[in-house]
Formats: sequence, C-alpha cells, structure tokens
Amino acid sequence: MATGVPKTQRDRQIPPHDALSTPLDLSLTYEGKRPATEILLTRPATIQTLWEKPGAPGTATLANQLFYGDNLPILAALLQNPTWAGKVRLIYIDPPFATNSIFQSRTQGDAYNDLLVGAHYVEFLRERLLFLRELLSDDGSIYLHLDANMAFPMKIILDEIFGRGNFRSWITRKKCNPKNFTRKAYGNISDYILFYTRSARYIWNRPFTPWTEEKAAKEYPYLEAETGRRYKKVPLHAPGVRHGSTGERWQGKLPPPGKHWQYPPETLDTMELQGEISWSAYGNPRRKIYLGASAGIPIQDIWLDFKDAHNQNINITGYPTEKNPELLARIIETSSQPGDLVLDCFAGSGTTLAVASRLGRQWIGIDNSPAAIAAILRRFARGLAPMGDFVRSQESPGRRNSQEAQTEQAERAHNTTTVQTMIDDFILSRSEDLSAELEQTLAQWLIWQKEARPGEETKRQALPE
Repeated sequence: MATGVPKTQRDRQIPPHDALSTPLDLSLTYEGKRPATEILLTRPATIQTLWEKPGAPGTATLANQLFYGDNLPILAALLQNPTWAGKVRLIYIDPPFATNSIFQSRTQGDAYNDLLVGAHYVEFLRERLLFLRELLSDDGSIYLHLDANMAFPMKIILDEIFGRGNFRSWITRKKCNPKNFTRKAYGNISDYILFYTRSARYIWNRPFTPWTEEKAAKEYPYLEAETGRRYKKVPLHAPGVRHGSTGERWQGKLPPPGKHWQYPPETLDTMELQGEISWSAYGNPRRKIYLGASAGIPIQDIWLDFKDAHNQNINITGYPTEKNPELLARIIETSSQPGDLVLDCFAGSGTTLAVASRLGRQWIGIDNSPAAIAAILRRFARGLAPMGDFVRSQESPGRRNSQEAQTEQAERAHNTTTVQTMIDDFILSRSEDLSAELEQTLAQWLIWQKEARPGEETKRQALPE
C-alpha cells in the first residue's frame, strides 16, 4: 500500500517549479455573473405576519419561522436582523435540480417549476448562497443537495464562496432502487450532497453505525484470554522519518525504514505495562485496540440507506422531490446541537423543519410555492400518510381544484397517518407584495388548530381581498 510523504519533507526533496510553487485559483466564469457586493445589496422583503401561536415570540426574537415568498429578498431581510444574522448553525437546501421540468404533486397539481438551466441556474443559486454564507455562524455548516446536472459547476461556486479549505465532503446518496434503463448508460441511482463549513471551527458530532456481531467479529478477530474482551491489532508506526525520540530505538527495535513510532518511548512503556502491546512471533510490536472503546463504525461519504419513497407503505406528504426524514436526521444531529438554528430556504414539504423540531432545534423555512406551504402546514397538523393512500385515491367528479383534492385526500388518510404531536410553535409570514394565495390554506390551518386546541384562540392577520 502506498504511503504519503509529508509536504515539508517533499519540499526538501523536490526542486522548486512554477506549477508547484504558484497556487492556481479556480473560478467559474459565465455571462450574467454579478459582483457579490451588488448581490448583497438586494432590496430586503417587507414581511407580513399571517399567523402566530398565542404566546409565541415576535419576529424580532429567535423563534421558528415559516416564510412564503421569493427566498432571495427574504434572506436579505433576515440578514438585516441581528437576531438571525450570523446565528444560523446549520443550512440544508435541496433546490431545483435544473431539470427544465414542472413538478406536480400526487394530485397532479403544479407544485413548483424547475425551468432554470445553465448559467441562469448557477447565478440564481449563487446569489442565494452568498446570503446563506453571511447568515451562517462562524462554526456553522451548509449542505447543498444536487444531482449530476449541476453538482459539478456548483462545487466550483461553493469553493469561491466558502473557500476550498472549507470543503468537507462530497457525499454520494443512493436515491432509489436499480433501474432497468433502455438507453445506453449506467443506471442513475445516485445524487450528491456537498458539505462545506463557514470556517475550520465547526460543530461535528461524528456519526456511527452500530456494530453487528458479524462485523465486530470480523473487524476485531482476537479474544483476550484473561478478560474475554475482543480486540484487533494495529501498527505502532506511521509514515515519515523523525529525528526525535519517536525515531529512536524502543525495546531494542528501530521503527521500519521510512517510518517512526506513533508514540514516544515513555508512552509505549506505559502501554506495555497495561498489556496493550501484542508481540508477534518475529518480535514485532502492535497495539491492541478493544471493541469496547469503539462507538461504532464511522459513517463514510457513500450513503446507501436513505432512499426516496419507493414502496406503498412509506409515509409521505405526496409533495414531489420529498426527501427521507432519516437523511435529514443524520445531517442535523451531526452538524448542530439541540437549541441551534437550522435553515432551509427551499423548504418543499417541510422535512427539514419537521425533523429539526423533533430533534429540539429551532428552524427557519422559506418557500415560494403555495403548494409547498400547504404541504408543510398539513404535515405539521396531520403528519404523514402511507404512499399507497395517495396512489389509490381517485379524483372525485365535481372537485373544484387540486388544492382542495389534496386536502380531502389528507383527511381520508388521517386515520392511518404517522402519530405525531402538532407542530405549531412557529410564526407564518409572507412577503408583503404577494397576493392572497394562501387564503384557503390558512383557513384550513385554523380549522386544524381549533380541532387540536379547542377553546384556544390564534392570531391571524387579515389578508387583502
């Protein structure tokens, strides 16, 4: 197995050369790319509160917030408020994928348009990423979920905005079961999550997969006779020559050529006294690592266990491109702490918001689709329903519109929805320049509120006619 040579040692061995001594900065150039300073002067939205729970903190204080409207001016408004500017600990966004398509809900109503492609799409997303960077705390993280259409150019944009040194992971997610493609290509079953941080100091709660008996026996194949503890053996040396104590003899042995001891001799002596050193028949020392000291198998950057809804028994909202809640749970638990603020400015069906609420985080959600806001409020009130209920239900004659159809469908499925406590500790607002598109949705939300909390009044600001 090849081993790397430390950079300082390599620099002493390789003569200077322009290609090695001059850093090469990489950027993406395209027509219509505006200066960051100009973008950050975007006029903030004027926010109008539509509904809030009695006793909920006002919009000037930190509280769960759901906004309806274009996320760019809303992000500009958030940035002007010291309550939120620099206070967001975690951002997850699942924006449109530049598919040049119109997506519909299960009831065949238009949910959102994904018609931006090429440079128009890159600039659209770049503008929002600039504001998101400013909203992030110094120890915050951002996860951008894309597919192969735009993930690669957006990686360069993310490098420009957050810095290449703050790139952490390119996560590949298995999104569906294998496909039987008729075209001449490999089956497309993956998409990607690009993970960046605001700085080198960021929240990181390392995720693990628990050990199974089979995997533990394979990875830790030895049993200690005296204690019965399971362990494995690992080398005591590391690549690179050292001229201090770790490069000297220990127990009469020098480290292998080109390597050094991982610990100074006094530490190795202590490990030997504690029985943590195993000697081979040829007199080579190795360290014993015990299974009991392991929290599990560290999660890597290929995620196979978070597919999108793929059978009739999975609980969903029916909104297109809805993501697996456990995918969001892993991200939120890894990159934030309870009480932290999580933001999703392409909120969709509200998976990020619902999972953040369940995990004790505060949240901000933004979406410009009335169907998305309707799906989020329905999820908050009624939970999720099995996918089969959406597939089997047929549209009744005389139904007025798809939004009403979706509401009635959710009502029929209510007896089989996921058990959950109503989420209502938030403020619902909109950009003031929008028409009254949420009137029907808001009326339905008030009915659900009254059913859940009889006798309790809620605050609603009247919408214009």
